[in-house]
Amino acid sequence: MQTKNPLQWGVQQNNESLMVQLSGELNRDTLLPLWKQRASFLSPKANQHLYWDLKGLTSIDSAGFALLAELLNHYHKSTPCSLINAPESLLKLAELFDLSEWFASFLHSPSGYK
Repeated sequence: MQTKNPLQWGVQQNNESLMVQLSGELNRDTLLPLWKQRASFLSPKANQHLYWDLKGLTSIDSAGFALLAELLNHYHKSTPCSLINAPESLLKLAELFDLSEWFASFLHSPSGYK
């Protein structure tokens, strides 16, 4: 299946935070490169906050939701994690999978980014 808007990501880092900006479609057809390359760009330092900026996502399906949940679950064990600009479709999927409260614990206002 050809995707109209392939998944892309960028990383910004400073002493206090690491921000991963996702854009495009996060779905079963686009998520594999992100999963395979995660170790190359997801290495927050001690006391560094990990932010996921989802403003550029145009769509997310259940597979993309599962990947994002796995990444949050894994990285929040060692570093604070926050979601910025979570799209309504993500919140609806969280509700569908009865994970609204869990995802809400990661929601963050972009004005708090350092």
